Amino acid sequence: MGIAVVVIANDFSAINVALPTMEKDFDTNVNTIQWVVNAYALTFGVMIVTGGRLADMFGRRNAFFVGTAIFASMSALGGAAPSETWLIATRTLMGIGGALMWPAILGMTYEILPEEKAGLAGGIIIGAAGLGNAVGPLLGGVLTQELSWRWIFFLNVPISAFAVLVTYRLVKVKEPEQGDQRIDYAGVATISVGLVSLLVALDQIDDWGIGDPRVIGMLVLAAILLVAFVPIERRAGSHALVPRAVMANESFRASCLAILLMSATFFAALLYLPQFMQHQLGYSPLEAGLGMLPFLATFACVSFVAGPLYEKLGAKVLASIGALCITIAPFVFSLVGERSGYGSLVAGMVVLGIGIGSFYPTATTAGVTSVDESQTSLAGGIVYMFQIAGGSIGLGLTTMVFSSQASFVDGIQAGFRLDASLSLIGFLIALFFVGGRLGGRRVLGRAEA
Repeated sequence: MGIAVVVIANDFSAINVALPTMEKDFDTNVNTIQWVVNAYALTFGVMIVTGGRLADMFGRRNAFFVGTAIFASMSALGGAAPSETWLIATRTLMGIGGALMWPAILGMTYEILPEEKAGLAGGIIIGAAGLGNAVGPLLGGVLTQELSWRWIFFLNVPISAFAVLVTYRLVKVKEPEQGDQRIDYAGVATISVGLVSLLVALDQIDDWGIGDPRVIGMLVLAAILLVAFVPIERRAGSHALVPRAVMANESFRASCLAILLMSATFFAALLYLPQFMQHQLGYSPLEAGLGMLPFLATFACVSFVAGPLYEKLGAKVLASIGALCITIAPFVFSLVGERSGYGSLVAGMVVLGIGIGSFYPTATTAGVTSVDESQTSLAGGIVYMFQIAGGSIGLGLTTMVFSSQASFVDGIQAGFRLDASLSLIGFLIALFFVGGRLGGRRVLGRAEA
């Protein structure tokens, strides 16, 4: 299942380095080919809550198998795509497959490990995601340069088949109880359209401008639908997409809100650090991908270590340490100047890797284990949705600040100062509320509840 997560995460980062080659092969422009990335990320982020709810309702193994079948088959068709339109369509459907896979994987991992090893479960899955993000640019660069960008997609097929085979033979989880299995179509439609409007508006701010009527219209629509989602869910009762017990859980809400704020720094680093390396240092795309290794490799390694540390230190301590590191890192990045070299980024990348690797698995585990076991996949999906939404909102704000500055370096400095401010608020939420209230009983999960 960890291998399946590597495939999902790898697809977020491996494609980026291949976009220029795709643009040339299809004789299209950058604005069009960008949707090869955007279509996957957007669909994944929007559908993941629905995927988590379906996994809890109809069985996590079933959701995993269906999602993987969609993901692998669309990967094969994407690799054979004769046009950019075909490729973007397959990427959209791959996002649906990934949105079914991720929460099902998270739910199964928490279920098959003992409750006292919940931190290990979060560390394994988030660590696998970090590994996928780390190897993505390297793997994508090598395959694009030595074979073809199409092999980025073709490689997903045998790996997905292996993950399905192992899961089918070795992973045994409880079937969900035969309760209310009606699908909350109103809730699905409301949150999906609301999130699509929000994410597309934020994605287009840089091209259209914050005052563009299209951006304003989509932001207004998103606000109306996301606010309306709460009373719609209350009326839905037992078959709500997000049941009342989950929405009312204080520990879960704290984890989601802290992740929302921290994700601004995470996404800004993924976008602007490689740009700094290319624009200021003259690196090639592949060299910039290699330049990100101090961050991504540290993130992956610390995520795997975070599991055992969670059991020893508890959610409160580990989440607070991670959140503090995420707050310090963008402040360090904001100190770069016109004459700064690559070395000026390394310390900040290592600190950020430690922060992301310790905070995200811990906050995810603290949030997911605070809800009923029957709602684990849904909770995991919601947590990841907040990560995507927080990253998109934070990146939109960072880009606005960046674009308003006189020079590239001034933009980097101002943008990361904003991210440091948002992360500081996230740190305070983690310190006071994630893993229980500050000064209250140490919280490890359901086993101590």
